[in-house]
Amino acid sequence: MSSEIEADLSEKRLVREAGVAARVAQAIEGPIQGLGFRLVRVKMSNINGCTVQIMAERPDGTFTIDDCEAVSRAISPILDVDDPVGGAYNLEVSSPGIDRPLVRVSDFARWVGYEAKVELSPPLDGRKRFRGILGAPDPAGLTVPIDLPDVKEGLPSRIDLPLKDLAEAHLVLTDELIRESLRRGGPAPGDEDDEAEDEAPAEDSAAPPARSPFRPQGPKKASPAAKPKHPARAGPRKPVVTKASRLKDRDSLH
Repeated sequence: MSSEIEADLSEKRLVREAGVAARVAQAIEGPIQGLGFRLVRVKMSNINGCTVQIMAERPDGTFTIDDCEAVSRAISPILDVDDPVGGAYNLEVSSPGIDRPLVRVSDFARWVGYEAKVELSPPLDGRKRFRGILGAPDPAGLTVPIDLPDVKEGLPSRIDLPLKDLAEAHLVLTDELIRESLRRGGPAPGDEDDEAEDEAPAEDSAAPPARSPFRPQGPKKASPAAKPKHPARAGPRKPVVTKASRLKDRDSLH
């Protein structure tokens, strides 16, 4: 297999969305790539009625507030015209965060030696959920080994997971992961309460806040979106994020 083909397979997303999220991903993945970014995940939620969460990043894994704004500006008119959601929604563009989803072979290769949770569909030998330390994917990008701690006697402590059956995978938030993410220039962790309201940033602040609302200007009426609520986590996580309420009136597009 040539290095070009291997690189292409390494960057192909393994986890695919379904339903409305799949239609959103189909509409925006190409334009996002055209800007020099990679689509990580599209997720729909019922936060504030309907929220479209889009995770993206640069090929090196970084993603700044300016990057968020650039992606927001590029995809907002595309979503207005294609209308894959079919109603009012809140648009949220964010970095993958420290305990990021793993959706490409290159993601697994980049985080060898760190703990992850992986779910397969269909199950492997009757088991679909695994948690352990990632090894390096095989050269063809078909499998990734995972070292399982505290396995029962007689069971293998290392399993090669078939990536074609990957349903979900993400890194586990640990102190070691936080330190390494910061070393690589990833998002800074925060310890604010996710249930709290966003505070207005100080105008004389020397650096932008890790979370910053971004409201694209144009014919669509925009209003501040409430801060999304995340499940309780075993540690800090503060991805860069921009948000805007998209109050869509399809008749106004014609």
